[in-house]
Parts: sequence; C-alpha cells; structure tokens
Amino acid sequence: MTTSAEWKISGDYFENCNCDYVCPCILTNMAAEPTHGTCKAGLAMSINDGHFGNVSLNGVKFMVMILTEGPMGDGNWTVGLIIDESASDQQVEAIGAICSGDAGGPMEMASALVGNFAGIERAKINVDHASMSFTVTAGELAAIGAEMTPSMVDAEQPLYIDNAGHPANTRLAMGTATNTSFDVFGITWDSSNGGNNGHMAPFDWNGTA
Repeated sequence: MTTSAEWKISGDYFENCNCDYVCPCILTNMAAEPTHGTCKAGLAMSINDGHFGNVSLNGVKFMVMILTEGPMGDGNWTVGLIIDESASDQQVEAIGAICSGDAGGPMEMASALVGNFAGIERAKINVDHASMSFTVTAGELAAIGAEMTPSMVDAEQPLYIDNAGHPANTRLAMGTATNTSFDVFGITWDSSNGGNNGHMAPFDWNGTA
C-alpha cells in the first residue's frame, strides 16, 4: 500500500450503546454523563463501495468498539477494531489508517479523544438489515441489534435526529436495542432485554492519507 493515498468509503452504519434510549451523549454533544456512568458502544460499518489508493474496500465490514469512563467529551476512550476475517492484510491496514484518523477524514478529529488503542481482532462479521431494523454479529466477540422508532408521520420510516455531531452522519435514525453483547478489548456487556440506544444511517467518508 502506498504511504500517500486518496480514499473513500460509503455504505451502511449501525450502532448500539449501553445508554438508555435516548442516549444523552448524542443530545448534549458528548457533555452528559452516560446513563450508567460508563459508555460501552459497538459501531458497525458495512462498506458497499470503497477504496484506499488502489486497494479495493468493497464489501469490507468492521466494528469500532468504544469504552469511556464518564462523559465522552472528556476523552481517554479505549478503542479497538474488529475487522471481518475475510479482509486481506492490505484492507486491514487501510481500515486501521481510516479509523485511527491517520488517513484524515471524519475520524481525525475524534482521534484526539482516544487514550488507549486496544488493537485489532479478526472475526466473521455478518450484517442483516432492513429499513427499520438491523442485527450485526462479529463471531463471539460482539453482537448488536435494534429496531428503529417509527415516525408518527409514516410508520414505515424511522424517527430521525438531525444536525447531530456524529462522525457517521449528521442525520441518524433513532431506535432501541433488541440485543447487545460485548466481550472484547476488556469491554464486556450482555443485554438481551433491549431498551438501550441504537442508531442506523448511511455513511460516506473520504480523505487523503
């Protein structure tokens, strides 16, 4: 892979966190205390179309796992990556550069909040989604799922929050988790009861490494 490369990825984004619905972090620009004091989040991205220089990223799936003690805006995040086991070494290197912020793009600003990069794990990642729901599994390491909150205007469309300060998209569909489990990078959480926070959105990122 070249050390200087233009890159672009676009596709579908999915998220669960352990905050109760609606997550106070998104409503306060990361200033609020998480519902349960500690934020544990799994952020999944399924690339439909993408490249890093001449390396194709079409079809690559990955998850960003986050742990914070206290408000997210205070920083000192623990972050780790789970990348689909079918990705090549070059693709893993590219995703690592994008998610670290080293390659510019939306994660460059967020990188200042990371205090501990916990590493990269590989697992088979499966994504199943429809217009109003999703499930994502990463082997035995992580699983997230949510159903979107239907709009009162159109029950077949989700309720959205707009102009959000979120790296995936400024417009996020709002939903409640159906199941979540994390056991990776020292981040552990298991909830089959649902009711926690969930989001989904398209994403479109680009930058220059």
